Amino acid sequence: MSIAINATDIPPRTKPSLYPEPFASRMAGREKRQLGDFFGLNNFGVNLTRLAPGAVSALRHSHTKQDELVYVLQGCPTLHTNEGATRLEPGMCAGFPAGAGNAANLSNDTDSDVLYLEIGDRTTGDEASYPDDDLQAALVDGQWLFTHKDGTAYE
Repeated sequence: MSIAINATDIPPRTKPSLYPEPFASRMAGREKRQLGDFFGLNNFGVNLTRLAPGAVSALRHSHTKQDELVYVLQGCPTLHTNEGATRLEPGMCAGFPAGAGNAANLSNDTDSDVLYLEIGDRTTGDEASYPDDDLQAALVDGQWLFTHKDGTAYE
């Protein structure tokens, strides 16, 4: 394994989304390079994420145990939170403490690509809620399990 590498030389994640359908297809135009996984990091993850015009980072969500931070490198994404929409630009960052319940995502509403870092921990027992969609998630044995809000499985 390399000690250092250009982040864009790390291959993009082969599975574009972990979400079940009908949500996975909504992630079209998003490309993640899992920097933390490439280096074998276990306690936190770092992704270099590119959003094509019209793409979104994720479904708007919040975590019970995972802290998250995004740092914009290129482009001007829109941050959507419980407070509303905020236009970001390169050099800006936003953080989301675990358990705060402030659901968030980014959208690229411009004609140019957006490039940002997303950083989050990998706390066992984390759960994610999605206020705009019939979806909930639980991190079990290192894997995200998705169900409807009533607990039934997606097929």
